[in-house]
Amino acid sequence: MTAGIDSVLRGSRILPVLTVPDPATTHALAEALAAGGARCAEVTFRTQGAEQVLETMVAHGGLTVGAGTVVTRGQVERAMAAGARFVVSPGYDDEVVARCQELGMPAVPGIATATELMRALRAGCHTVKLFPAEPLGGLRMLRALAAPFPQARFIPTGGIEERHLASYLADRAVLAVGGSWMATAAHLERGDYEEIRRLTAAAVDRSTQ
Repeated sequence: MTAGIDSVLRGSRILPVLTVPDPATTHALAEALAAGGARCAEVTFRTQGAEQVLETMVAHGGLTVGAGTVVTRGQVERAMAAGARFVVSPGYDDEVVARCQELGMPAVPGIATATELMRALRAGCHTVKLFPAEPLGGLRMLRALAAPFPQARFIPTGGIEERHLASYLADRAVLAVGGSWMATAAHLERGDYEEIRRLTAAAVDRSTQ
């Protein structure tokens, strides 16, 4: 699945992670992300309107959109029906990974231990989400896991801020970095789409340096 998710992300190394309480804000959010240079985004299944948000963001056309916080087979199916191009989970679940594989959907399971990473690799998932990255130890933890498993690629997510980007992106085991700092609930509540665009542009610029 490494080649699959790499291709789906279109070479982007920044993955905005979005929890959107009000679907009415989705179009403006997609516009701000795209204007900031984002090429992909992850819509978390943490809100009642998540599927509508995903559908609207897909319809915008400027971003490759995946579903995050996917923890059941049913959510995999709903994500695919809404137009998701990939699935991200906070942990490793055999049924979620198996359903993604049955549907031809790239899956990025979350891992926090070497045992979970071994299970993911055995299932054919060579790109995993290190979660929650910063509370687990950040780059030191990532490097400790990568050393015995050089075939693994990581998308660290969780507690990551813009100031952490350069060190993560410099590590060759890191495929991309996921984060919510570019578009927080507070930004959406204030309607501060210019700040979302600015933060996204800064992150994208940092990822290309």
